[in-house]
Amino acid sequence: MNTKKLLIAFVVVFILIEVTNYLVHSVILASTYAAEDISKIFRPMAEMESKMWVMWVVDIIWSFFFVFIFAKGCENKGWMEGLRYGFYMALFINLPAAYYQYAVYPLPYSLTFQWFIYGFIQYLILGVVVSFLYKPEVKTA
Repeated sequence: MNTKKLLIAFVVVFILIEVTNYLVHSVILASTYAAEDISKIFRPMAEMESKMWVMWVVDIIWSFFFVFIFAKGCENKGWMEGLRYGFYMALFINLPAAYYQYAVYPLPYSLTFQWFIYGFIQYLILGVVVSFLYKPEVKTA
C-alpha cells in the first residue's frame, strides 16, 4: 500500500466531500430545506450549527475508509476503475442512506430522490478523483 498517496487522496476526498456537501445542501437544496413543511422536520439552524463538528468527524473517518477500501482493491486500471468504485459505493452507502430517511421521516419523495441523485454524483466524482490520486507502490525486484 502506498501510504503517502493514500494520505494525499484521503485529505483531498475530505475536502471534496465538504465542498460538494456545501454545494448540495447549502446552495442547491437551500430553498427546499427552507420550505415550511420541510424546515419543521429539522433542528433549528443554530442547533444544527453547534453539532457540525460531529459531521466533520464522521466525514474525516468516512473519507479515510473510502480511500482505504479503494487502495485495498486497487487494480491500477485508471479512471474507469474509480468510476466503477464510485458507482458501487453509491449503491452500497447512498441508496440505503437516502431511502431509509424516506421510510423513517416525513420527507417528500422529491427530497429523498434529490439526496440519492446528488449523492450518487458525489460518489462518482470521488471515485474518479481517488483513482487519479492513489496509485499502488511499484514493487522493485
